[in-house]
Parts: sequence; C-alpha cells; structure tokens
Amino acid sequence: MAMARKTKEEALETRNRIIDTAEHVFFRQGVSRTSLTDIATAAGVTRGAIYWHFKNKADLFAAMFDRVKLPLDELVAATLDAREPDPLGRIADVLVHCLRDTLLDPRRRRILDILFFKCEFTDDMGDVVARHQLNVREGRERLEGGLKNAIAKGQLHPDLDTHLATGLMHAMITGLLSDWLFTPGCIDLEGKAEQVVQACFDMLKTSPVLRKKPLANETVDAKAVDAKLASPNSASPCSLTHSTKNRASDDHSGQS
Repeated sequence: MAMARKTKEEALETRNRIIDTAEHVFFRQGVSRTSLTDIATAAGVTRGAIYWHFKNKADLFAAMFDRVKLPLDELVAATLDAREPDPLGRIADVLVHCLRDTLLDPRRRRILDILFFKCEFTDDMGDVVARHQLNVREGRERLEGGLKNAIAKGQLHPDLDTHLATGLMHAMITGLLSDWLFTPGCIDLEGKAEQVVQACFDMLKTSPVLRKKPLANETVDAKAVDAKLASPNSASPCSLTHSTKNRASDDHSGQS
C-alpha cells in the first residue's frame, strides 16, 4: 500500500514537473515552435513519460491553461446560482479577480502571455485552437447566464440584450488584459480594477443600444424599471465595495 501511494505521488510529481516545464518553454519559444522533445529534455524526462500523462501537445497545453482557469470556477458558479441574492456582485468578483490576479500572480501572467502572444494558431495547432475556442464559448455562456440571473434579481434592465452585452464585456476585459501584458503599466490593474468593472456595469445599465426590442406580447414599463434600478434601495450591481475586499463581512452580515 505504501509503495502504491509513493508511486502515485511520484507520478503526480512528474506530471506537475512536465506542466511547469512546458509553461516556461512555451513562454520562451512559443507553442508552435516547441516540441514535446524540447519539453522532455528541459524537464529531464522521456517523451514516453509525457505521453503517459498527456495525449499530445494540445492536451498538455490545456492542462497548463487549466491552472489559471480552475480557481475561478467556484466564483463563476456562484453567478449562476438562482439562490444567489447578488449575482452581479459575484460577476464583479470574477472580473476583479481576473484583472488583479494577472498583475499579482506570475504564473497567471505567463500563461496569459502565452495565450495572447505566443500561441500561434497555425494549421498544425488545430487541437489547441479548438480547445481555446471551447473555453471562450463556455466562458461567454457562463457570463451570459450570470447576467440573466442578475436580470431575474432586478439588478439589470429586463430588456437587456444579454448576448450583445456578454460579447462587449468579454472583449473589453480580454482586450484590457492583452493591452496590459503588451504594454505593462498602461493601466493600474490593482488600483483601477473595481473602477473598470464599474464602468462595464454602467454601460449595461444605461446604454440604450444594449436594449432589445420587446416582443409583441410583452409589456415592459421601462420607466418604472429604470427608476427601480436607480433607487438606492435596490440591489446595486455597481456597488463593488462589498465584492472582493469586503466579501467576508458581507457573508457574516447576511447570516445575522
């Protein structure tokens, strides 16, 4: 039993070493210019060891990328929970985390740099492209689900075009991350993250071009809804003071 446990631990250690090495080699050379032989040599393992843990380079790339995606899963799930009283606040948590963590976490910064600038989407990278496209689609679907949950809680206008709003928010956040990685310091991600998210929410609340036309059988009192959203007593999607840094105190007060 002890030998089996040791073997399992050694296998996990080897797998993690391969992923760590791939991250650094991809960062230096780019994904398409890196072979599994390059990674095996740098990691001090055989190609067979890599194929024992990963089907191919795309599978290894996906495992590397999951290291920065997985920590967000719990936060994203909260935005979709019908029992969550403040889904827009949870979306704020996710977006602020993405922005600030890119600055503060060297691993996340490296992996996003690889994704944006060193992952050449050539024909031989079809599996990597397909996996990345799947991640983007799933991320956008979850974000749109969170916006629909916020509408159900009265935090956003019921006539918001959630599909269009999702596309704009996703483009703004990913574009901001890409710009910051390409020109570090162009914006204060740590100090301005909440302000950036606030601006996104202001756009969702006030832009008339993000409203879809009501169906013929719908009767939406837009003025009444706008007044409700503007009321200081309504659930506020723009109050980020109780998102990231005051989450603990909010949870405590919600239980009292």
